[in-house]
Amino acid sequence: MEVINALGRRKSAVARVYVNTGKGNVTINGRPLDEYFKEDTLRYIVKQPLDLTGTLASFDIKANLDGGGIKGQAEALRLAIARALCKIDKEAYRPILKSNGLLTRDAREVERKKPGQPGARRRFQFSKR
Repeated sequence: MEVINALGRRKSAVARVYVNTGKGNVTINGRPLDEYFKEDTLRYIVKQPLDLTGTLASFDIKANLDGGGIKGQAEALRLAIARALCKIDKEAYRPILKSNGLLTRDAREVERKKPGQPGARRRFQFSKR
């Protein structure tokens, strides 16, 4: 199998993933998964598509993560892995991933701050006198 690549985004995080047959090693920015994501919940988010399809020990994954926070990066990586698995075997993996909502790009972004107020929607306290 040749190397399959895919892209995932969440908030301002971008994940580029390269999937190859292997033993289940996940490398992110040159570091192993356990070292990059310290929390169990984040590691669970990243491994979700592999767990659902039963391919945890079948593929080696190299990922380049950029931008955003740690949670956004984990969710961008999850989307990228799910998209790569769909490219590998569409008939087998796509229905499982789609029914669990892992192929949907979460398009919510942070709303910009408006001039003359402290946040995007928050106003300064009104004073009548």
